[in-house]
Amino acid sequence: MEENKKYEPRIIGIFCNWCTYLAADLAGISRMRYSPNMRIARVMCSGRVHPEHVIWAFKQGADGVLIGGCHPGDCHYVEGNHKALRRYTLLKKMLPQFGIEEERLRLEWISGSEADKLKTVVNDFTEKLRELGPMEYVPDDLTPFAEELELEEVSEKNEKTDHDELIIS
Repeated sequence: MEENKKYEPRIIGIFCNWCTYLAADLAGISRMRYSPNMRIARVMCSGRVHPEHVIWAFKQGADGVLIGGCHPGDCHYVEGNHKALRRYTLLKKMLPQFGIEEERLRLEWISGSEADKLKTVVNDFTEKLRELGPMEYVPDDLTPFAEELELEEVSEKNEKTDHDELIIS
């Protein structure tokens, strides 16, 4: 690898189908230019973004994760974005315990008509990640994380349910 090659962060965007993903679509249709460093994963609701998804993205080599959802009060699933905010707050507190700077995780409320805001957020997040530099440490053993979140218990409960909703104890 060339020493003078500029570092380009890898960003995973996990976007709500009804708002932030539509903003990304509008930005593309409008031919807005923003950082090409992000790959988007679409979920039906930001409330469906589980902490395991974020940790998995970091383990797969993401330098940053951007979660996008509907504005509070506008969620198509009523309270999904409130659930996303609670999980985000928990993750921000836990990431430093694994050597991951909390600045590498970001949550934004972006509606389908806010393509300009999406462009600004993505460019800003990319610049902040460039300043942080590449991930130096990715945790191999997430057992303490799983125990603290009681994910093993959650998995057992989910096997017993007939619906697709995750249960957090």
